[in-house]
Amino acid sequence: MKRMASRLFQSIVPLMSVLLTAPVLVLCGGCHDGPMYALKHVNPYFTMRQWKADEAIGVTDHKRRQELQTLADSMIAMPADQQQTWTPHLEQIYENDPSAEMRRLAILAAGRSKAANTLDLVAKGLKDDNLKVRMESCRALGERPEEKAAQLLAAIAGESQDKDVRHAAIAALGKHPGDVSTNSLKLALRDRDPATQDLVIETLRESTGKDLGNDPAEWIAALDGQGSEEPANSSLFR
Repeated sequence: MKRMASRLFQSIVPLMSVLLTAPVLVLCGGCHDGPMYALKHVNPYFTMRQWKADEAIGVTDHKRRQELQTLADSMIAMPADQQQTWTPHLEQIYENDPSAEMRRLAILAAGRSKAANTLDLVAKGLKDDNLKVRMESCRALGERPEEKAAQLLAAIAGESQDKDVRHAAIAALGKHPGDVSTNSLKLALRDRDPATQDLVIETLRESTGKDLGNDPAEWIAALDGQGSEEPANSSLFR
């Protein structure tokens, strides 16, 4: 009897070991399932329990940046409903992530989304503590069709004390047709800084397809509809 009991015990122990281990294997097997795992799960939008699980798994910042760059690259081609689905994730990343690069990529992705409320997120980037994030916000606003985007850029071009950010706004204004951009660029042409003048002229060349030389006065006259080589329009952007 003792020998039979011993054999029975020996046969049960491996089975119990498998049963006890199976739930762990099942849980781990699904740990990295689904697209954008790192981006979704290491995010304050999710629960603390998920945070702790992610810390145990060891999701890296490199993986998150890689996934967010992929998201930004594919945003334009996404259906509108999928773009809208990602909006709250992008908002949470921007509001809570300490990494300036993650915030910059969130602004990049938001700028490429057609979801209406993403314009407000892009605008927040104009006040970010990080220079690269502010510049990315300017570039993103250059890709937006809304008139408000042009107005935000015009304000930055006229008021920013940071030369790099101001220049990013000026370059982005060239992608917006209309009086808001025209008037802002005319004002920038009167800047005493030769680098700013050169940037505005280059921006106008690219946006209008015309070349009036390097004299800011010639461009200002053309923008006013007074240039000898241009038709009498109030704006070269029309």
